[in-house]
Amino acid sequence: MINRLSAGLFENIGTIFSDGTYMKMIGQGLFTTLTVSAGAAVLGLILGTIVALVKLQPNSKIMIAPKVICNVYTTIIRGTPMALQLFVMAFVIFAIRGFPQEITAIIAFGINSGAYVSENIRAGIMSVDKGQTEASRALGMGTGYTMLKIVVPQGMKNVIPAIGNELIALIKETSIVSMIGMVDLTAVAKIIGSGQNLATYLAPTLVVAVFYLAIVYLLTLAIKLVERRLRKSEKR
Repeated sequence: MINRLSAGLFENIGTIFSDGTYMKMIGQGLFTTLTVSAGAAVLGLILGTIVALVKLQPNSKIMIAPKVICNVYTTIIRGTPMALQLFVMAFVIFAIRGFPQEITAIIAFGINSGAYVSENIRAGIMSVDKGQTEASRALGMGTGYTMLKIVVPQGMKNVIPAIGNELIALIKETSIVSMIGMVDLTAVAKIIGSGQNLATYLAPTLVVAVFYLAIVYLLTLAIKLVERRLRKSEKR
């Protein structure tokens, strides 16, 4: 039985790669996955940086409201399931006829990612030795200049691995966009594998898994390359 399953599995995988229609479907699903992931990553990085910088500001009357908003945002987003957030975005907040599903997904995943990125960035900036901040102020540098030119660049070096892990998690999390009717890589696997036997179902699933693995592997290599270059710059 195992030999029969293996033979059927390899046969179906070969059919998928040789069939232009199947490959076109996979290509479209891959485009959707990459589009949502890239858009959400950019939004999450921008939002996370803003939230982190707000949280790191000294306590004052002006900063009370922004800090409360940021704390509530990170608490709610990190404390509720991504699927629930996506449903709320798609069927409550952006329940507008004709509103692009891609934009809805990007906003939902971007807001979710931003909450985690903000904590990573905040931790990275706080890991920078306070003595450097005190030294820059002793030299007459302002708080804003010190943060922008001295603290943030060093903090970002410390936080790159964590942000890289968040990006990898984000790519895999986008596999739930089929819940709001979008056709990504995972949805394509379900469509192609809607047969009646196990081999027919497993074949597209394995093919799509290879695509996910390739994306994550390339992203991991890119992160390692950035880390390596930053280490070289520190040695200089």
